[in-house]
Amino acid sequence: MMRKFQTLAALTGLVVAAACGTKEAPGPLEPTGPTGRIRFVNLITDTTRGRVNAILEGVPFGVNLTYTQSTPATLPSPSTAIYSAILTGPRTLVLKRTADTSVVVATVSFTVAAGQDQTVYAVGGAAASAVTSLVVNDSNPVVASTQARLRAVNLSPTAGAVDIFVTAPNADLAAATPTFANVAYRGASAYASLAPGTYQVRAAPAGTAPTARAAAVSVNLASLALSGGAGSTIVVADRNIGGAPLIAFTLADR
Repeated sequence: MMRKFQTLAALTGLVVAAACGTKEAPGPLEPTGPTGRIRFVNLITDTTRGRVNAILEGVPFGVNLTYTQSTPATLPSPSTAIYSAILTGPRTLVLKRTADTSVVVATVSFTVAAGQDQTVYAVGGAAASAVTSLVVNDSNPVVASTQARLRAVNLSPTAGAVDIFVTAPNADLAAATPTFANVAYRGASAYASLAPGTYQVRAAPAGTAPTARAAAVSVNLASLALSGGAGSTIVVADRNIGGAPLIAFTLADR
């Protein structure tokens, strides 16, 4: 395996860092040119094709990734960083079915930009539909310990555009203001700054009248703990075979 990673480092500069969070310690596989950082998230709504191996520039990047799992975070220790540093330029990620690696589920082409963090999502696949991709630019500046950064990505075709409310637990939605308003399918919100603490996250169709919001909630994440100095992304998605009931999960960005 080390030989494979060394080969990738020589060809494309892939780093599987030996640290968690957004700071990777320099090591023997450190790219020698400008880099960006990449993370992959599996949101394939097909139980046959949905368990995949991710191959980045011909070298394994993630193995046996199930619905909502991400890489490199799921790689064996110590290679468990949130992102991997990749040399800038055009790159290709091939997704192969874990149970039969002769089956290519999707091929994703993207461009790595210097100093930019990016998340590559694989989405779709329900009812034999095509698996497509979405590449989202992430922003991970240093955050004061008195603040937490949060944003939302909507990858639920069933939900359509949504208003997302991040409130104190059990707060009255009729009196709340959307934290992220009108987040379209395949859309990403701007980041919001919040005080560290525990929140409830609820989503309703965009523009729902205040008095009707409670009955229209399609996603309810009852408890979300935000730590000071951290950055996170809430992802709204269909269930693993597509459609409702919808789910929400959180990715640690920093």
